[in-house]
Amino acid sequence: MRLAQVSALALAATLVGCQSTRPVDEAASVRAHTQQVRIKHKPVTVQVKPVEQAPTDVWERMRQGFTLQHEIDVNPRIEQQRLWFASNPSNLTMMGERGSLYLHYIVERLEERDMPLELALLPAIESAYNPMAYSHAHAVGLWQFIPSTGRYFNLRQTNFYDGRRDITASTNAALDYLSRLHDMFNGDWLLALAAYNAGEGTVSRAIERNEKLGLPTDFWNLPLPQETRNYVPKLLALSQVVMTPQAYGVSLSPIPNEPYFEAVAISERLDLSRVAAFSGIDEDELIQLNPAFKKHMTVDGPKQLLVPTAKAQLLSDSLSNLKPEELLSLQPRKAVFEAALAEAAAPVRATRSYRVKRGDNLASIARANRVSVKDLQRWNRLPGSRLKAGQVLALRGGSASTARADSVAAAKQRSTQYKVRKGDSLYLVAKRFNVEMKHLKRWNPRSGHALKPGQTLTVYVGR
Repeated sequence: MRLAQVSALALAATLVGCQSTRPVDEAASVRAHTQQVRIKHKPVTVQVKPVEQAPTDVWERMRQGFTLQHEIDVNPRIEQQRLWFASNPSNLTMMGERGSLYLHYIVERLEERDMPLELALLPAIESAYNPMAYSHAHAVGLWQFIPSTGRYFNLRQTNFYDGRRDITASTNAALDYLSRLHDMFNGDWLLALAAYNAGEGTVSRAIERNEKLGLPTDFWNLPLPQETRNYVPKLLALSQVVMTPQAYGVSLSPIPNEPYFEAVAISERLDLSRVAAFSGIDEDELIQLNPAFKKHMTVDGPKQLLVPTAKAQLLSDSLSNLKPEELLSLQPRKAVFEAALAEAAAPVRATRSYRVKRGDNLASIARANRVSVKDLQRWNRLPGSRLKAGQVLALRGGSASTARADSVAAAKQRSTQYKVRKGDSLYLVAKRFNVEMKHLKRWNPRSGHALKPGQTLTVYVGR
């Protein structure tokens, strides 16, 4: 009995102990939770990448896309060109004013192709951004295409329209050409630029020569024409001035980073002067945006007009709402158009060329070729009478006697055989012998477009 009582008491004490322990554990848990709530945790900092703001200035946009700056080192050839730009800030001001119409478009096309934005400065070297620029070698437009190269890149050339002056068409053709040269010279942009100036054949032969002599084949070590030796350093120097103009005391006026012009579709033949008056667009500005229309009439070219962005939608809406009789008021005057047609239909006078020799002058050349000095100046866009030895002049025969003389000269031509070299093309061979590429193709019907080194071509040249 006593043992049973003791056991009962022990069991009761145990049960009481269990009941008293649980509330204590719960209280401790509540206190621990309260302490955790009171502890202030350190805030976690999340790094948010700032959104890059697009530059408001085209010059700044170009700087961000410059990729050829590593080519600029301590180089006296670049330094010489850079000093010239720094010493002639007015040239850069004029260049910037002209380029303000076209730079945004050029930069956008380069970015689409992932090409260096230094190339947007190439028209500054070629033409100072003047779409009317014309060289003694008959190169035309912002990018200075000669006739045969222009045709090769589908730039149409007629009496009314010249695609080499077309802002959008010539820009895309130039970038096609530069891309092809870049691939041809294994991704070397300096060699591609040299070839754009001197021709791929000239650069290829210079590389081949240095390879045979065990010499470096980069641009800086190639034996190239002096013009080309200056051409590439000039572009690099200009890009460096644009990169940090303040370092050279140059001020570049900001160019808004937005499209300057838009294309407005047209369906009828229009007179640019009348369109300018109708739309309130400055006539000179409209011509500068559409310089390919040589007679200031939208004939033979694309069915569109480039107009300032601010006026594009208004002009487009106005043209679409015009009645037929109202649209007539924007078309060329009948007399003017018929005169232009008559000029275009006139027989094309034979074009020859003459290379200026030491001691020549305009009067002596005109006399020897039975043409007038004024005609010589007009055909070659010569502002004065100064000539340089080696300069090529275009000559056109007008009279029957001149035409007969041309026929006699043609009869006296002799044939020569030319062995194709590495890097040659039909265009380059034609240029080297100063003949038309279509004639070269006719003389060599089996040559094809892709020439092979060692292939022999027949060329007819004057005695």
